[in-house]
Amino acid sequence: MDHIEANTALLVIDVQRAVVAGSVDVPGVISRINDLLRRAREVESPIIFIQHEDADDPDLVNGSSGWQFAEGLDYHTSETVVAKKFRDSFADTTLGTLLRETGAQRLLVTGAQSDYCVQTSALSALQHGYDIVLVSDAHTTCATGPSDGAIDGASVIGFINGHFATLRYPNREIEVLRTSDVTF
Repeated sequence: MDHIEANTALLVIDVQRAVVAGSVDVPGVISRINDLLRRAREVESPIIFIQHEDADDPDLVNGSSGWQFAEGLDYHTSETVVAKKFRDSFADTTLGTLLRETGAQRLLVTGAQSDYCVQTSALSALQHGYDIVLVSDAHTTCATGPSDGAIDGASVIGFINGHFATLRYPNREIEVLRTSDVTF
């Protein structure tokens, strides 16, 4: 197949039952991630699913119900999964090695939680030498702040998108694009 950008890889971060519970527009976000997955498969772009595990959190113990990928996510068992224990998908994982092996230089970043693992992993990707595209409508989070949920999830997502839209990093390209505007 013709590759528009053969150096682009798709990251799907923590789209797991317990992680997306209570988050904004989960069915819509999963649908848009599935669209990106379909398009990445068509051009044979690398796809890497990141799966958070935490032995101290019963909802995220490896193998638990909450640890499983969210309902509706079009994960194929033949695709690469990287287990992580920290917000940074590169920290103490095989992600960097896998990306180097694929030759990826540009990462499409999707997943959950926008203000935790998505943001931290995207910033780390820049430090690891990757250009990034934060897919603005393909990441989600829930309310944050004091226990009363002072900041709603949609506002947090908007803040993260705005932050990355104005972020600059030496010798790196940073884009914030809607799913429909993403090219591979």
